[in-house]
Parts: sequence; C-alpha cells; structure tokens
Amino acid sequence: MTFGITAFGACVPRLRLSRQAIGTAHRWMTGASPKGKGYRAFCSWDEDSVTMAVEAARDALGHGESRAAVTSLTLASTTLPYADFSNAGLVAAALDLDPSVRSDDRTGSQRAATTALIDAFARKQDGMLLIAADRPRTQPASALEQICGAGAAAVAFGSGDVIARLLGSAGISTSFADHFRPSDQPHDYVWEERWIRDEGFGKIVPKAVNAALASAGLTIGDIHHFVMPATIRGAAASVARTLGFKGDVADPLDDDCGYTGTAHALLMLGAVLETAAPGDRILLVGFGQGADALILEASGRTPAMAGARGVSGALSDRLPTDDYLRMLSFYGEIRPDWGMRGEKNDKPALTEAYRTADQLAAFTAGRCPACGAVQFPQLAYCVTPGCGTPARDFSRVSLADEPAELMTCTADWLSYHPAPPLHVGFVQFRNGARLLMEIVDVPTGVLDTGMPLRMVCRIKQTDTVRGFRRYFWKATPVALPG
Repeated sequence: MTFGITAFGACVPRLRLSRQAIGTAHRWMTGASPKGKGYRAFCSWDEDSVTMAVEAARDALGHGESRAAVTSLTLASTTLPYADFSNAGLVAAALDLDPSVRSDDRTGSQRAATTALIDAFARKQDGMLLIAADRPRTQPASALEQICGAGAAAVAFGSGDVIARLLGSAGISTSFADHFRPSDQPHDYVWEERWIRDEGFGKIVPKAVNAALASAGLTIGDIHHFVMPATIRGAAASVARTLGFKGDVADPLDDDCGYTGTAHALLMLGAVLETAAPGDRILLVGFGQGADALILEASGRTPAMAGARGVSGALSDRLPTDDYLRMLSFYGEIRPDWGMRGEKNDKPALTEAYRTADQLAAFTAGRCPACGAVQFPQLAYCVTPGCGTPARDFSRVSLADEPAELMTCTADWLSYHPAPPLHVGFVQFRNGARLLMEIVDVPTGVLDTGMPLRMVCRIKQTDTVRGFRRYFWKATPVALPG
C-alpha cells in the first residue's frame, strides 16, 4: 500500500489587519504614503501556537476513529509558549489523544516543519501527526510587521488512500544567518535583504533541490508546482528562474494571511494540494540555516475530500479590522492602562488543574446512566433532582465537537477583559449540555439567540507573574454574518 499524507488541516486566525492601517500608523516617521496591500492575520490575545495547532489538527482529523489512530504527535514552531514544558503534550491533551501517543516539540529553525516532514516520510509509520504553528512577533514599523501573519497546518500520515506521496528529498545544513532571535528577546534581528536573497536562497536552495531531484530520478522539467515560503517578496520567483523552472510558482498567501514562520511551507503546500491534478509533482522547499527540499506527487484527492476545510476555508473565515493598536496590545507591544480592574494575580492551582485535566483540557462532560443528563463540570453526584447517581458511573461525552447554539448573550464593557467587550452567554449543546461560556472573535452587535456555535481551544488566563497559561474552551460563531 502507498504511504503518504492522508489528511491535511489548517488554521488562520479570524482577525485580519489591513496593511494600509499599519502604513498609515507609521506615516509620521516614514514620510511615505501607505503602500501595503491586503491583510495580515494576527492572533487575538487568547491565541498562540498551541491553540492554533489544536485547531489545525482538529481540521485534519475531525473526530472519532481518525483521532484514535494517531500514534505520535510532533509540533514544529519557533514561538512556543514554554521552553521547559511539553507544548506538544498540551496539544495532545486538547485533542483527547490516548496517553500512549508519543509527543515532541521541534523548534530552533524556520525549516523545523519541513525537516520533520522528511523524518516522517523516512519513518513510514501509520498514525503520525505533524503540526506546524507560529505566531511571529514583529517590531512595530519594521518590514516584517507588514509581511508576517500567523497560522498553523497539520498533516496526518498513513497507508492507502493518500493525498500525496514522497518521491524524493534532501536536506542541507549550514550556519547561514539570515536572521536570528536570542531566547531572551521578543523580536528577530534580520540581516540585509540582498545578501539573504543572493547568497542564501540563490545558492543554498538550488543545492538542496538538485539533490532531491537526483534522489527522485527527476529533472526540474518534471515538476509542476514550486512551493517556497520567504519573507522576501519575489525570492521564490528568483529561485525558480535560477533552477530553470517553468511551471506554477505557488501563491505565497500574502493577500489575506502573511508569512507564518515554520507553518508557512505546509500552509502553502496545503493550498496547492487543494487544486493539484492527479500526478502533479510538487517541489516543496523549507529555508533556515540550510534548506530542505521534498518532491511530492499529488493523487488528486484533496483535503476537502477528507472533510477538512483546509487553507481556503481558513482564509475565507475572516474578521477584517483597521485597529492597529489592537494588534499591538494583543502582542504585548503596548501596555494599555486597564485601571484597577486589570490588577489581578492569577496564580494557577496546578494540582487542581491536573485532577480535572480530563474535563478541562479535552472539554469532556459526563452523561448520567440513570437520567441521561449531560453535565459539565462533573460534580461528585448527578445534579438532576432526585437522581444522585455517583459521577464514577458517568460515561465520557466530548463537548469540543458537539454542535451548539446560543441561548442568551451579553456584552460586558465593565469587567476587565483584554479584548473588550467580554461576550458571555448560555450555550445549548445538541446532546443536552448547557453552560455559561465566553464567546470570542465576534464584532459587537452580531450575536443573536439561535446562532450556531462551534468550540475553540483558547488561553483562558495568563499568570503574568509566573508566566503560566491556562487553556480552556470557548465558543465562537460557526460563520460570521455577511
């Protein structure tokens, strides 16, 4: 049986900032008219590489049997929230994967995802799940502020009905420093653009590509699509000319997303796979202190055929804004005065978090076998009057993927919230569960009773003193009006 990519999923934050708004904000210091086109994706205050990884994996796997088949989880990112705590483990817990699933973090390079992709194809083990997610933090007024975005992509591997298979690959490792970020600094330091384009992309990438072509027994004329992410506009087209490539140079997803770091190679690959014809060969390149090159062959089976909304679906689910200061606040570039309401010490109760991890991380309720009530959180006994069945007899019920709708809602401008107003409401699940939840990624005034909702994994609270993040589930509209 053919081994290869069996499922693909994507996540791009719903929030999109106009590049014109960024340019207008800095016009006072540049003296130039705003020239940015399109929108860049950015994370809300409660989104990070972990939450985006969860959403991309959910898109790829759906729920049920596909998750039960996962044997390992690899998370590639250069913007992980923890340096010494398993970020991949957090993702595995949110996905409700079996505790036997091996999880590991890959970091330290923008090509961490493509290197992990090569490793996965070399292992040829069914059930592997590779996720790449990044939330680049850029310095205000820098060129990267306009170029970068945020997002995640997930790839599942198996044998049988594959989306794409590997024909050949190669990797080159060098100490070429196009940019770097010390572990104690929030922003990248970037070297001169021409040097990166000519000496980096122009000389290192062709070596990796030629080695990959040789391993596949192909020539550049046998390739139909060239996928190479870069923060330098035009770099991919320049390398294509150097290689003598005459086919399709993949869309860099600039118009409504922006460069997403380690995730971008997989996001661009996913976009190509959505339209690739059976037998199309795809050359995928990852760059960063060397280069990876992979040659894949599409089967014609698209991510949408596997039930995923994919890259196109993630890009179309958008909430555009011109609020530049909102992005700066969410990314910690400015610190608004929230008044005394914002003076909170949110020290985590790590013992209680561990005891309730099954409920909180995976959003799992309990169904009473006597009366059938679905309860979250699960207390010691059934809360139905006159029942009292002990919780140890409950069956597990997932709320993360359960259809739901809004019963009541309110927009609170008085309580402290990093993204005011705080939207809360009672959510009614189809299986009978009902609870008060935070509702996110909605403009003021669009919520209405009966609105279909879906659940998303988000940061619930951040301990600003100790740096610990508590994750939980929130509700968001399935689709925004208009």
